[in-house]
Amino acid sequence: MNGCSAHTPAQVRPACPAPTPLTWRRSSRSVGMNNCVETARDGADGLAVRDSKNVALSHLSFTTTAWTSFVAGLHGKEFSR
Repeated sequence: MNGCSAHTPAQVRPACPAPTPLTWRRSSRSVGMNNCVETARDGADGLAVRDSKNVALSHLSFTTTAWTSFVAGLHGKEFSR
């Protein structure tokens, strides 16, 4: 933990770097109806995912390993009924 919590009293809180803005990408397979998710690299081993219809809402964060496993499960129909 880096101590950059809003709950840490200001006098003991270290100077925290401003978050780097995320560069969002949409799948090239997405058609113009906005029914997709957008992804962005988030640090060295992170991936942010958000709903393209509600970009003002927060995003979900995953490690690249977790996201790759999720996508592999989709391709392998691991989540089908």
